[in-house]
Amino acid sequence: MKVTGKCHCGSVTFEALADPDHVAICHCADCQTLTGTAYRVSVPVARDSFVLHTGTPAIYVKTADSGAQRAQAFCSHCGSPLYAYAVDQPVTLGLRVGCLDQRAELRPRRQKWCRSALPWSMNIADLPRRETE
Repeated sequence: MKVTGKCHCGSVTFEALADPDHVAICHCADCQTLTGTAYRVSVPVARDSFVLHTGTPAIYVKTADSGAQRAQAFCSHCGSPLYAYAVDQPVTLGLRVGCLDQRAELRPRRQKWCRSALPWSMNIADLPRRETE
């Protein structure tokens, strides 16, 4: 499916082709730190389907304990995470579902790095809810 996305302030806009069957939640400690929350939701897209329409994302390269390097793209104005890719093989981008206009249609199909999951993040269905704040 065609997806369109933007950062929070609208400086960076883009589109790509994504397969909704590949949406995943990552519970790793890096994703927790980089998002400032319990996990990250991403969908992989082929780099050649990605079209940057406006803006130029800033890039932060994170080096894992294994030595693997992942570039983290974000808006330099508002800080919104946009996508990531392996520095040594940038053929696939992991788009951050939260910045996509079609995020409601991109339901996660799997979870990874569950050993790092915050225990409370695995079941929040019973928490009191408010429709707005």
